[in-house]
Amino acid sequence: MSTEIRVPTLGESVTEATIGQWFKKVGDTVAADEPVVELETDKVTIEVPAPAAGVLETISAQPGETVDVGALLGAIGGNGAAATPAEPPKAEAPKAEAPKAEAKEESPAATAGQQVASGQTPPTATDRAPTPSAQKLMAENNLSAEGVEGSGKAGQILKEDVLAAMSRPAAAAPAPMPPIPGAVDAQPTPRPEAKAPAAPRAPVAADDEAREERVKMTRLRQTIARRLKDAQNTAAMLTTFNEVDMKPVMDLRNQYKELFEKKHGVKLGFMGFFTKAVVHALKEIPAVNAELDADDIIYKNYAHIGVAVGTDKGLVVPVVRDADKMTIAEIEKEIGTLGKKARDGQLSMADMQGGTFTISNGGVYGSLMSTPILNAPQSGILGMHKIQERPVVVGGQIVVRPMMYLALSYDHRIVDGKEAVTFLVRVKESLEAPERLVLDL
Repeated sequence: MSTEIRVPTLGESVTEATIGQWFKKVGDTVAADEPVVELETDKVTIEVPAPAAGVLETISAQPGETVDVGALLGAIGGNGAAATPAEPPKAEAPKAEAPKAEAKEESPAATAGQQVASGQTPPTATDRAPTPSAQKLMAENNLSAEGVEGSGKAGQILKEDVLAAMSRPAAAAPAPMPPIPGAVDAQPTPRPEAKAPAAPRAPVAADDEAREERVKMTRLRQTIARRLKDAQNTAAMLTTFNEVDMKPVMDLRNQYKELFEKKHGVKLGFMGFFTKAVVHALKEIPAVNAELDADDIIYKNYAHIGVAVGTDKGLVVPVVRDADKMTIAEIEKEIGTLGKKARDGQLSMADMQGGTFTISNGGVYGSLMSTPILNAPQSGILGMHKIQERPVVVGGQIVVRPMMYLALSYDHRIVDGKEAVTFLVRVKESLEAPERLVLDL
């Protein structure tokens, strides 16, 4: 008896996901709870574990396809023997048409195009063979695998890769005439939602086109693009700047970092100081810790601080919950844990929901100054930047100090200019006199 693999509940407000990659092929043995498929949502990438041990019998959703919560992904048979007799009938029936794919032993999947397209026939291709839907589309439009660059696992050609290859000649010059009709027919098929607001791409010279690479945006990148643009379109966003002398914090850190790490088991960084300084300022300026709901302003009497983390798949913002109740050591531990989970792709939906204010540290990449975009529906985001030694005047004398520019972007619909400037000054004061954080001043 087979056990179905279905799309699990993905979290609040998330109703669909995109198939990233399958870790197993049809016929492979899987253990219970072993990851079998990767799903990309608009917030996180998650791995779906096998609900039971056995053999992967069918794969019902191919990489690149969008599936709803609860949708069927595949099935696992009870033992290895169950999958073996199921394959010969499928392999022998279409043998007469095998010449269509001479180099591929799994060409029966291509000849059974209608069944494969409906998801009823499991793909038996190797890692580098095109998916059945891609084979069918290439056959219909007289395209060869050599002319299509695969973006799937191990270079596998997906349906989206074929559509992208077909659309390129249509956008360029009329040189390769045969593919043009296919490209026109297939043009409505791709899902260019993330690019919809932009005008159609202008024609590109053939020489330039040959040196370009077209890659479909991941769901995470599409969501980042949409949310940031929505924030610009919705909020009355404004940015105010200040600079902070980091010498007091750096001196304190250098004095106690070894003792701190020995006692708490975590390194003493700058984020603990900044997070503490922010929650102190939020208590004084609650408008920066609020959000709009229609005609109401919701003031948050708690501080869930989002910490922007860059990953190879895009920017994510895990949340340090109740940071106003935590010590610097607890904040450093939580940020370290969330940062590791983000880099390993292990963040859950709960890790990234409910933030009331965000801190973004562009300084780790060398940024000297920037204007961060609001993380809607929050009304404020603090941008940290590179620490750079500069000459400054202290007590009438020109001295060299490690300085950092701070930027606060805020929603002017909620936060007045005076409140924004005062908030940033309070952060500056706390960092230039760290004892204020201890004394709650």
